[in-house]
Amino acid sequence: FTEEKFGQAEKTELDAHFENLLARADSTKNWTERILRQTEVLLQPNPSARVEEFLYEKLDRKVPSRVTNGELLAQYMAEAASELGPTTPYGKTLLMVSEAEKRLGAAERDFIHTASISFLTPLRNFLEGDWKTISKERRLLQNRRLDLDACKARLKKAKAAEAKASLWNDEVDKAEQELRVAQTEFDRQAEVTRLLLEGISSTHVNHLRCLHEFVKSQTTYYAQCYRHMLDLQKQLGSAQGAIFPGTFVGTTEPASPPLSSTSPTTAAATMPVVPTVASLAPPGEAALCLEEVAPSASGTRKARVLYDYEAADSSELALLADELITVYSLPGMDPDWLIGERGNKKGKVPVTYLELLS
Repeated sequence: FTEEKFGQAEKTELDAHFENLLARADSTKNWTERILRQTEVLLQPNPSARVEEFLYEKLDRKVPSRVTNGELLAQYMAEAASELGPTTPYGKTLLMVSEAEKRLGAAERDFIHTASISFLTPLRNFLEGDWKTISKERRLLQNRRLDLDACKARLKKAKAAEAKASLWNDEVDKAEQELRVAQTEFDRQAEVTRLLLEGISSTHVNHLRCLHEFVKSQTTYYAQCYRHMLDLQKQLGSAQGAIFPGTFVGTTEPASPPLSSTSPTTAAATMPVVPTVASLAPPGEAALCLEEVAPSASGTRKARVLYDYEAADSSELALLADELITVYSLPGMDPDWLIGERGNKKGKVPVTYLELLS
């Protein structure tokens, strides 16, 4: 090996296909390690907690249950509400947000558990199982190749000595026999290693399946978070209306299709940024009677409904995807909303659920 590094000995080269298999295997191992490490950071951003979990895993002990950040925030909010007064507006709101944060924390815990089983565990199994086997066989192949090259060098020296004196015939025969044995051992080990390296393709298929499971669990997690926050926002809107009974509280329903009308993947892809502050309309709008509302002078337009929409209260109009309705705006109305009519039914509808027709 040292003589090869100094260029003083010949080296048996592997064929191009074998070298490609080696390069592909090394690339798979390196990127699997990187993806594994970064996924661990995603699931547990706290480096101290990751080190602790690693030590428990190496000691083959069960990792202690740890509250999520959302659950810890929920606990603080609940304690604050208890001390500041659970019957006060602020205390009631703290309790509502606390319950939502607790549900978010539970959803995060389920996501971490599912992702660890379906994604992290297979990656670790590859690195700690299949890759260790491949590395072991590659080391054996390296040793077999070095033995083979050493036998070639001895045979070469024996033949050079034979040319000078006939007394070296036995040495040549011995060197040739050793070379045949070394070549057989090398060929056998090369075949074993090649089969293992070709198995990297099936590893890619398995990791691909695990990647789909990871995306599925992530989609479910974010869809659950979206539903929990949507429910919380509706509760906060109702609570704000109770606190300010003489005002009309602007809707907190986000301008996006609800989860029930789309697949989980679509819902996650179209999840909106939910407005954080509800707009308060003048007191006169609180007693708005939709039956008495007439189309504005600017006229009406037809609109096609893009997504199902469930009315949050009696002032809104429920919508079904692909239906046609008549819409118009009123002076001073929130630009994100229109008045919609379908037959003898009338109510506010979100603009982003509509495709206005010319």
